[in-house]
Amino acid sequence: MTAALALLLVSDHVEGSIHVLTVPDGTETDRLTGRHLSEHAGFLALPDGRVACVDDRRGELLVLDPFGDELVESAIPVAVPAEHLACDPSGRWAAVTTGLGENGEPWSDLLTVVDLTTEDAARVRTRVGEPGVTVLGNGDPLVVLRHREPGTLAAHRFADLLAAPPGCPAVTPHTHLPLPDDGHGDAQDPSSGHVFAATGDGVHRARREGDTLVPEQTIPWDSPARGWYLRLDPRRRALWSTLRGGPADPLRWPEWSNQAWHHDLETNRTTLTELGPGLVFRLALAQHHTAFTRIHPDGDELILLDAADTARRVPLPAMDGAPRRGGTPWEGVQRRAVAASPGSDWVAVTRGGHGEAHIFDARTGSEAARLKLDTPLRHGGHAMLRTQTDGAEGDPVGR
Repeated sequence: MTAALALLLVSDHVEGSIHVLTVPDGTETDRLTGRHLSEHAGFLALPDGRVACVDDRRGELLVLDPFGDELVESAIPVAVPAEHLACDPSGRWAAVTTGLGENGEPWSDLLTVVDLTTEDAARVRTRVGEPGVTVLGNGDPLVVLRHREPGTLAAHRFADLLAAPPGCPAVTPHTHLPLPDDGHGDAQDPSSGHVFAATGDGVHRARREGDTLVPEQTIPWDSPARGWYLRLDPRRRALWSTLRGGPADPLRWPEWSNQAWHHDLETNRTTLTELGPGLVFRLALAQHHTAFTRIHPDGDELILLDAADTARRVPLPAMDGAPRRGGTPWEGVQRRAVAASPGSDWVAVTRGGHGEAHIFDARTGSEAARLKLDTPLRHGGHAMLRTQTDGAEGDPVGR
């Protein structure tokens, strides 16, 4: 049987380009220039292999069809700087929240909602901050904002927001639930109508009942560490995060501990896997593996967990300008992006500053190709890998 065509989207959000490459050979099938992806909001998987993202410079929500004849399907004005991006499980109703961008403090309270079918959009004011967002389906969609300080899950009827008059009016939530003030990380399970928010004391969850949210028991981390990133695994109804522990001082980042946190929503069973010290953050879901990258002064590696949460470790070539001891892992340094598709065994890892994307076969851990781009991929860029029917849209939150 012929394997499904896999395409890698790689964004250099600093230089302003998005490349579409075949995997593993690296043929460039399309490219956008003058487009600066919001790296924090990331790529959002839509049905039929399509992808949404936000151009943070032009202030547009882009819908891309990398498998179609024209890459840009639509470009819809939205408020920026984009913080988080999500849609409902059908892939029609999208929401974009705003963050602080290149500012020291949050300053924008704008939320944009979009009907991707008609390209109708509206902007409203909510609360200044950096809210997370999910869009729950099951009838008329609900936009659920995850606020901090005070922590709240605030639900708005999508139809009410889309019908808002011009002028960015202030809106109040239809219903809300209290949360701890340190929320960071959002997910939803389309099959059950649950929404999840990562906090210091665990993953808070609520289910939709009509136009309200009903709180349920918090899922503990089962560790003294906590997760700052949360995503749904559409392959087998599970939640994933990376738990970070150790000293709070970012200058001591090489001492941070990292665990892969895997919670099965069917059995309510949690598995923790040690990943090692250093910087580990986002993860990617391949057909049979979950992929992490770990950055450390003693050497970087790709970590592949199989269905039994057994780890295979693959060394990665060093990066010039990588985070160093005595500095922070965020400011003025190169990083890595990791991408995979639930419909493929390929895993892509970028090498920030070098303009490279390394393609690995998750089944063997072997490097199949090293793709060289003509852009440096500063800060590691951002990446998404898709096949046209991989079901990645089962996780309707931007990554």
